[in-house]
Amino acid sequence: MSIIEVRHLKTLAALRETGSLVEAAERVHLTQSALSHQLKDLEEKLGCPLFIRKTKPVRFTSAGLRLLQLADDVLLSFRSAQRDIQRFAEGESGRLHIAIECHSCYEWLMPTIDHFREHWPDVELDLSTAFGFMPLPALARGDLDLVVTSDPQDIPNIEYIPLFQYESQVAVSRHHELAKKEFLSPEDFEKETLITYPVETERLDIFKHFLNPANISPAKIRHSELTLMMMQLVASGRGICCLPNWALTEYINRQYIITKSLGEEGLWCKLYIAIRKDQRENAYMEDLISTASKTCFKNLKGILAPDL
Repeated sequence: MSIIEVRHLKTLAALRETGSLVEAAERVHLTQSALSHQLKDLEEKLGCPLFIRKTKPVRFTSAGLRLLQLADDVLLSFRSAQRDIQRFAEGESGRLHIAIECHSCYEWLMPTIDHFREHWPDVELDLSTAFGFMPLPALARGDLDLVVTSDPQDIPNIEYIPLFQYESQVAVSRHHELAKKEFLSPEDFEKETLITYPVETERLDIFKHFLNPANISPAKIRHSELTLMMMQLVASGRGICCLPNWALTEYINRQYIITKSLGEEGLWCKLYIAIRKDQRENAYMEDLISTASKTCFKNLKGILAPDL
C-alpha cells in the first residue's frame, strides 16, 4: 500500500492555506492532536520532516513542498472527477446570474469564473456589479442566483456561506499627515475626502462599523468605480479610501500608498456568498462555491478562515 494517502494531501493543503496546525485541524475536521499525530506518522514513514515546527506561517521543507505539488494535482483531479459525475447524474444546463458588491472582488473571482465556464459550458452565466440596485432582494425574487456580499441581511430563504475574513484598511498617500499615525480613529476623518465606490454609505464597512457608531462623517465623499483610479487619487493626495486589505497589496508593493488600520484592533469583516436555500444542492452551484473558496486562499494575502 502507498504510504501517502489522500487524507495526507488534504491535511497538507489545509496547513498551507491556514498557516497553523490549529486552523488546519478545524479545516479538515480533526482535533489538533489527531492532525499532529497524522503528520508525525507520515513523516516517520517517509523518513524526513515535511515542515518546520513553531513557525508561523508554516514553512515547508523541500519534501513538504513536493507533496504540496502532488496535492494540487491529485485533489484537482478528484474534484474534477466528482464534478463530472455530478454533471452526469443531474444534468449540465442551468442558469447562474451573479452580482458582486465590490469591484475589488474581481481580482480573485475571475479565475473562479474562468474555471466554471470551462467545466460548465452549458450553464448560462451572467456577471454584474451591484452598484445600481439592491442585490439581495433581487436574489430572493429569483432575478439573481448568487450574490457576493459583506452585508448579510435577514431575508427568508437566503443562505450565507462565509468565504473568509478580511481587514478593512485605509489607504493614504505616503506624504499624508495620517501616514505618521499608528492607527486611525473616527475623528481623523472629519477633515478628509473619503473616496468610495458609488454605493450607499450604509452598505460600506467603514461607515457601518466605524464612522456611524461614532456619529462622525468625512468632510467630503468622492466616488469612483475603478480601484486603480482610487489609488491614483490617494497617491496624489486628493483623498483617502478604505478597501479590503487584500485589494491593497499590489499598490503597497508598488509604493503607491501606505495603509492604516481602523482603530487599535483593526476592523475585521467577513465576505459571504449568498444563495437561495433551495439551490444549495445544485451541482454547479456547489462546484462554484467550492472553487471560489479555494481560489480565495490560494490568491489573496492577509485573509483568515471565516470561522476564526
